[in-house]
Amino acid sequence: MSKINAIRLPIEQELKDFEPYFRKSLKSDVPLLGTILNFLYRTKGKQLRPMFVFLSAKLHGETNDFSQLAACSVELLHSATLVHDDVVDESYERRGTFSINALWRNKLAVLVGDYILARGLLLQLEHKKYNFLHLISQAVQDMSEGEILQVKKSRKLDIDEETYFEIIRKKTASLIATSMAIGAASVTDDPAIPEKMYRIGQDAGIAFQIKDDIFDYQAKGIIGKPTGNDIREKKITLPLLYVLQNSHDSERKRILRLIKRKNKNAKVIGELIRLVGEKGGIEYATEKMNEFKDKAVSALMEFPDSEARTSLIDLMEYITTRKK
Repeated sequence: MSKINAIRLPIEQELKDFEPYFRKSLKSDVPLLGTILNFLYRTKGKQLRPMFVFLSAKLHGETNDFSQLAACSVELLHSATLVHDDVVDESYERRGTFSINALWRNKLAVLVGDYILARGLLLQLEHKKYNFLHLISQAVQDMSEGEILQVKKSRKLDIDEETYFEIIRKKTASLIATSMAIGAASVTDDPAIPEKMYRIGQDAGIAFQIKDDIFDYQAKGIIGKPTGNDIREKKITLPLLYVLQNSHDSERKRILRLIKRKNKNAKVIGELIRLVGEKGGIEYATEKMNEFKDKAVSALMEFPDSEARTSLIDLMEYITTRKK
């Protein structure tokens, strides 16, 4: 049995029930929209965020219909942001196939992303789950702010480590944190529990994003994501940021000049990837990633032993040791 399948065991039925629930939420009577949404469903990923929702719920009680609503709300938001991200990043590939904007162009992709986001918000309103609506809306705000901050910094190339962590906390970690919080909120009325799960999810989410940033400096072929993609988009992430912070002024200026002027040159990208490897950028980022993962695991250990707790801890390990 694969590691991810073992992690899913305590919530196997919940995930099985989730499939038709999520698919139904993506339906539309508009033929073209229905076609695009069906394509999106068929190319869905591992659905890690619903796993976080259900495991967090099971850690604090018995999952229920609201847990399904919570998982669907999170996955709809995640799907909408991926569609929009591909437009923002001008990316034409997603999970080994064409992105929606590659097949149907930017205008339709933006509108489809808007539709998916609206579907999630309407579901929460239909069930009068205003606490869910608050959590999801806050995540939308955080993710938007994180993306805008990253765009700004990629233009000026003046990022520091504090800003880097602010970007990934908002852009990526906020949704994993929301997954943990909304899962807990689906089974308990105690506001302190979702708040604690949010903090745990935030640390896990930061670790998750650092792992993604490390991938970009790994040897080509390990993952589907193009090697050096962040450099091409002028995104200075933790591995390269470490090198910049530990380089002499002249070397730092040279690196920034290369990123600014020759960020699409394959030879330059290869040189920067080698530099990050040689100067300890990957090792430093890995160390930071494990610090956040260990913090999340330590907080989970404060809860009573259970299958859900074990799977959550294993999920923390999985997201920091995955190969893609």
